[in-house]
Amino acid sequence: MGIRVAKFGGSSLADAGQFRKVRQILLSDPSRRYAVPSAPGKRFSDDIKITDMLYHCHRLAQRKQPYAELFDQIAQRYLDIARELEIDYDLKPQLDEACDLIRTGSPDYAASRGEYFSGLLLAKYLGWDFVDPIDMIKFDRQGVFASEWSNQVVADTLKDHEYAVIPGFYGSLPNGEVRTFSRGGSDITGAVVARGVGAELYENWTDVSGFLMADPRIVKNPKRIAQLTYRELRELSYMGATVLHEDSVFPVRKAGIPTNIKNTNCPDDPGTMIVMDGTESKPLGQITGIAGHKNFSLLSIEKAMMNSEIGFGRRVLQALEDFGVSFEHLPTGIDTMTVILPDADLVERKEQIIQRIEEYTHPDSVELTSGLALIATVGHGMVRQPGSAAKLSGALARAGVNVRMIDQGSSEFNIIVGVDIPEFERAVQAIYNAFVE
Repeated sequence: MGIRVAKFGGSSLADAGQFRKVRQILLSDPSRRYAVPSAPGKRFSDDIKITDMLYHCHRLAQRKQPYAELFDQIAQRYLDIARELEIDYDLKPQLDEACDLIRTGSPDYAASRGEYFSGLLLAKYLGWDFVDPIDMIKFDRQGVFASEWSNQVVADTLKDHEYAVIPGFYGSLPNGEVRTFSRGGSDITGAVVARGVGAELYENWTDVSGFLMADPRIVKNPKRIAQLTYRELRELSYMGATVLHEDSVFPVRKAGIPTNIKNTNCPDDPGTMIVMDGTESKPLGQITGIAGHKNFSLLSIEKAMMNSEIGFGRRVLQALEDFGVSFEHLPTGIDTMTVILPDADLVERKEQIIQRIEEYTHPDSVELTSGLALIATVGHGMVRQPGSAAKLSGALARAGVNVRMIDQGSSEFNIIVGVDIPEFERAVQAIYNAFVE
């Protein structure tokens, strides 16, 4: 029987009732041998996540302002969970120690205590070993995650633990100091553990039953994505779909381990399965999902005989590089070149960038237009399916949406269109209706 690694998000561990659900899930299948918990999340809409409270404690401590009262609220949540679950373990001495160390420790140390105490309680509740990731998840001196080093240490360490709880989100620098991933980084820890132990499946438990084919705030009751590939996940995540931490796919993808997105509150739901290659599971051209981002600008450069001027495109990109700006898409014509840029990268630099492009390329005209939204329609082989682009364009035309840009690129996985921001929601709905309904 293969090994399963189960990572649980903050909503899955928000209170004692959620801990009970997690315990039932883990003990229902003996192949679930390693659990990676997040810090407790919100119990209700106006609640505050433990991690946010810990960061605030550290800020108060750095300003030499009282923070003990706020930390007491954090400690009480853990103590209440332990009491309600009748866990025979005195957590208070370690909570008191953490409260003291927040005063002198780093913000990473403060934030890491959320996962640390979640892990301690879950391990005691399950009767499993507790393994502190500070001894396994390694970062280099520059604070960059050391994936191969970590993989080896995880493999060497966990072979001696048949069942274990490993807190997510943090590890250590070479000097032993706590270092955290970016927010949501418990997903990365879970994937690293799955790769290290050679898991047959990585389960990511959250409060939704997998990915949806479109944003439910735009499309009413969108269908669930039953299966998608890691490549499709990458495309959707990049364009705004947020269920799984983007960086967390790399360890399990590299090891060829499938990921199952599951719902802690509805454990029998199949969720979404993420696989290496799902080409045989659905017809060519069937879409997987729709995702998008707002707030882009369209930089249009026009020059006669541009196509015969060697190095023109390189000089345009050099002008952007001079200001540390990366581009999103680069649709071109014979005498025109269009660069799609994030608005956030253009703050206070618009005029300088245009001036630098004019200096490098001497164009006939340069025009910068803001207020653009990008929408990606993702699906295996859809670009190679005759009529996909026409179907998409026709749906937008019937909805009265003006397409500012369309880009199929070299990928067979998606078609990206640019529309005016006020038409974003209408465009997403039109595409969904055309390809799904």
